[in-house]
Amino acid sequence: MKLTVESDGKIKVSEYYFQTLCMIFWPGAKFGAESETDADSPTVKFTIRTDAAGAVARATIADRTNLCSVERRADFDGARSPSMTVKLAAGSAFLAAGEEFLHYSPSWGILVGVRPAKVASDFLRRGFSAAKTRAALRNDYFLYPKKAALVTEIAQLEARISQPYYSGYCSVYISIPFCPSRCAYCSFVSYTSKKLLDLIPDYVDALCREIDSRFALIRELGLKVAAVYIGGGTPTILSDEQLTRVLTHVAAGTDVSSLAEYTLEAGRPDTITREKLRIAKRMGVTRISVNTQTINDEVLKSIGRSHTATDFYHAFELAVNSGIDCINTDLIAGLPGENFLSFSKSFDRVLEMRPENITVHTFTVKKASEILKHGASVYSRVNKDAGKSVDYSQIRAKASGYRPYYVYRQKNTVGNYENVGFAIDGYEGLYNIFMMEEIHSVISAGAGAVNRLVLPRDCDGNLGEGSGEAKIKRIFNPKYPYEYLKGSDAASSERQIEAANEKIREFYREGAGTDGQ
Repeated sequence: MKLTVESDGKIKVSEYYFQTLCMIFWPGAKFGAESETDADSPTVKFTIRTDAAGAVARATIADRTNLCSVERRADFDGARSPSMTVKLAAGSAFLAAGEEFLHYSPSWGILVGVRPAKVASDFLRRGFSAAKTRAALRNDYFLYPKKAALVTEIAQLEARISQPYYSGYCSVYISIPFCPSRCAYCSFVSYTSKKLLDLIPDYVDALCREIDSRFALIRELGLKVAAVYIGGGTPTILSDEQLTRVLTHVAAGTDVSSLAEYTLEAGRPDTITREKLRIAKRMGVTRISVNTQTINDEVLKSIGRSHTATDFYHAFELAVNSGIDCINTDLIAGLPGENFLSFSKSFDRVLEMRPENITVHTFTVKKASEILKHGASVYSRVNKDAGKSVDYSQIRAKASGYRPYYVYRQKNTVGNYENVGFAIDGYEGLYNIFMMEEIHSVISAGAGAVNRLVLPRDCDGNLGEGSGEAKIKRIFNPKYPYEYLKGSDAASSERQIEAANEKIREFYREGAGTDGQ
C-alpha cells in the first residue's frame, strides 16, 4: 500500500499511527519497500494542516477505478493533547472515506492500539460518568454502542480491582518459550524441534539464575510482588524436576503465600499431568490455564494442535481435582475452517464445565505464523462467523454469570474484533489487568521476555495526561533461546542479567522525585 502523509509540520504525529488506520480497512497491508510489488493495493494520502483553533485533515483513498476524499476538523479543547487532536481529525476523515470507498463500517471505529480500556479509563479519571464516557467513545472514536459499553464496563471494573496495586508494587513474568508442537497461527517465540528442545536443561539453569537476580533486585528497589505469571510457550513442557526447580526459585525469591495471584500457563492439554499439577499446587500456584482453542477435532488438527477435545476434557478434570483455585480456558473465534455453529458448540461446552476464567480471542494473522503459507487470503476485513461468535460469547458469558474484566486488540485480527477475558466475580485474572493496563512494572526473566517498567502511580492510579508525564520503558531480554544462552556459563549469564538489572535501577533512579513517585 502506498501511504503519503503531508503536514504543515507544526504538530508531529508518528507515521505508524496512519499505518494502523490503514490496517483497519486493509488488514495485512504492507508499507514502504515491502508494498512495491502490490500493484492492486489502493493509495492513501493524508493532508494535515493546523491553525490556532484546531486541526484539519483530508484523507484521500484511490485505486484504478475509484476515488474518495473527505475532510474533517477537530478543535483544540484543552482536554486532549494537540497530537491527539490531529489524530482524531485524521481518523475521522479516513473513516468516512474508507466507509464510502469500501461500504464497510468497523465496529471499533478509529480506536487503534492494543489497550482500548485505557482510553475509557482516561475519560473516567477525568471525572466522566459511565454514560458520558460511552458517549465520548462513540462521538470521538466512532465506536459502535456495544463496543463503547463493553470497554467502559471493563474500565470501571479494572479501576476497582487495580486500586490497591499501583504504588509500591510490581509483578513478575517468567518465560518458558518451548512447545510440544507449533500452532499454525502462533507467532510467539516458542520452539518445538528436537534440537531446540534439547536446550531446555541449559535454559532452566540460566533462567533460575535470572529469577534469583530479578527477585533480589525487586527487594533492593523496595517493591512488593503482586502477581507472578509463568508463561510461554508452554511451561508444562518442562519435566517434573525442571518445573519443581523453577517454582522453588520463585519461592526462594518471594513469599508466594502473600501473592494476589500466581499463574502457571499450562496451555497445552497434552503436557498436563497429575504430578505436574500436584507440584504446582504444593508450590503455591493459584491459577492455571488449560486451553483448547476449540473442541472441534478437525480444526485442532488443521491448526497444528497435537491434542484432541478428549485430551482437553481429561486435562481439565485433572486441574479441577488438583485443588488449584482458578482455572482459565482459552477459545479462539474465527479460526480457519471453523464456523459460528462449531464455535458456539465449543463455547457452550466450556460454559458447562464452569472454569473460573474464560478468554475468547479472535483469530489474528501474525507475520511469523505458519498459516501465512496459505497466502494473503487469510486476512479478513469482514468475517461474519467471527463477528457472530464474538457477540455470542459476550452475551452467553454474561447470562451464565461471567463478567468481562479485560480486553485487548491486535492488528490484522479478522473482522477487526477484540479479545476479551471473562471471569466469575472474584476470579479475575489480575496479572492480565496489571500488564494490559500498565498498572505497575512487570519485571521479567527468560528469553523473549520484556521488562515493562512503569513509574509508580499514586493510590488513585494517576499517571499521564493530567497528572504528570507518563513514564513507561521497555527493556528487552534476548529474543531467542540460543541468544539467551550465548556464553551460558554462570559468569557470562550473570553479566547479561546484571546489565539489564542496572537499566532497571537507572529507570527508578531517574523517576525518583517526579509526579507519581
